[in-house]
Amino acid sequence: MNLSTHPERVTAGGTAAPDNAAATRRILVWDWPTRIGHWLLAGSFAVAWLTAESEAWRNVHVASGYLFGAVIAFRLLWGFVGTRYARFSEFVKSPRAAWNYLTSLLGPRPQHTVGHNPAGGWAIVALLVLGAISVLSGWLTFNEVGGELFEELHEGASNAALAVVGIHLIGVATGSLIHRENLVGAMFSGLKRGAAIAAIAGARGWAGLLLLVWVVAVVTFLMR
Repeated sequence: MNLSTHPERVTAGGTAAPDNAAATRRILVWDWPTRIGHWLLAGSFAVAWLTAESEAWRNVHVASGYLFGAVIAFRLLWGFVGTRYARFSEFVKSPRAAWNYLTSLLGPRPQHTVGHNPAGGWAIVALLVLGAISVLSGWLTFNEVGGELFEELHEGASNAALAVVGIHLIGVATGSLIHRENLVGAMFSGLKRGAAIAAIAGARGWAGLLLLVWVVAVVTFLMR
């Protein structure tokens, strides 16, 4: 099904360039670990943020942080062994590529990517790094290691992550409008617009189940 007035062809790196010679359709792009991990990260971060200042909800805050950290650990591994669009090598591009993508959004023929766009790729890296710092410093603070040093680091990393999340949400809304594509829905269904040849071979349901078992085991073990 063609959802664009400018059919596109897929180029290296999953970038689709305008081309009237090639039709596009809805194809499988996001595997189960990527989709499940995305929503687990979003949910656990939101819960941890909302319960950060409450002593009564302290255990919920800590459990959410452990869940957040467990997903980050899995995502880092999946970034090397996962399906095409989940791999860091696919979406972590040069700063120039990210700038070119952003500036193209102001023109009549904005770049469209099947997977993460170059700017979004950097946002993902920032969230993973800041999230890891927040979880580690939070664990040290919870275990009364380092005093105020790690407490301030935890708060700073969390605030910075929240800012990146805000930028990410603006990017998702902008991309959805400009490309006339429901990017939020795609992270549920796994489907995006692209050429048939660009689709991944399978959704890796077994890996999604493995992710769920992993995070339950980690949170259960650390909260025992």
